[in-house]
Amino acid sequence: MSDDTAEDPALAHPPRDGASAGPPPRKGVCAITGRVLSRKDLVPLTLLRPSLAERFMQKYPGLTEESLISRGEVARLRAARVEEMLEQERGELGELEHKVAQSLATSSTLAANTDDDYDEHRSLGERLADIMATFGGSWSFLLSFAIVLMVWMAYNLWRGEGSFDPYPFILLNLVLSCLAAIQAPVIMMSQRRQEAKDRARALNDYAVNLKVELEVRNLHEKLDHLLMRQWERLAEIQQLQLEIMQERRPRG
Repeated sequence: MSDDTAEDPALAHPPRDGASAGPPPRKGVCAITGRVLSRKDLVPLTLLRPSLAERFMQKYPGLTEESLISRGEVARLRAARVEEMLEQERGELGELEHKVAQSLATSSTLAANTDDDYDEHRSLGERLADIMATFGGSWSFLLSFAIVLMVWMAYNLWRGEGSFDPYPFILLNLVLSCLAAIQAPVIMMSQRRQEAKDRARALNDYAVNLKVELEVRNLHEKLDHLLMRQWERLAEIQQLQLEIMQERRPRG
């Protein structure tokens, strides 16, 4: 049974000596859903970035700075905020932008080897076309084809009128024309699949770059928030030190 529904022994028995009932020390209550969760699954509202905390305060006015929010609710609202920000900057969002927003919310990776994924789903005809196009554009094909042509022409010139393809090599021209007619569509099919692979790679690069851009922006916002909190705490400590020094100053 999960932590959300399990009955804790401390909750099964009423507290003694007038102690108030509540979640165990290592657990807390989400201020939005009211579910009892482990403290590691809860985030204080004061630790969130200001923009995200303001959205929580606007959507749930009853929250305070000490309220605990579950990580699932934080991820859901973060995804909605990212989608809203992308929509304001880029207009209508597509499937790729929604995927980036969900990846940011769940902290999942977007980088993928699109070439291997594409090659795994090729059919037998596509594999043969790629092999033929690769061989047709290599020096091995050029050299072997040149040897075949020279042998063909030399044999028929040597045999003269009794050869199967005498000069001017009409059969050889027919074979070359058929080879060119077959090879051209095969090369075009291979090029079209290469374009599809390049398009998938470009889309994956765009998604990764977009996520990195948003992550860097969020990182700057977090650093600014931490610096502001640190300066506030330093100012409070300095004020307390001044008050202590004034209290310890001898009165004359």
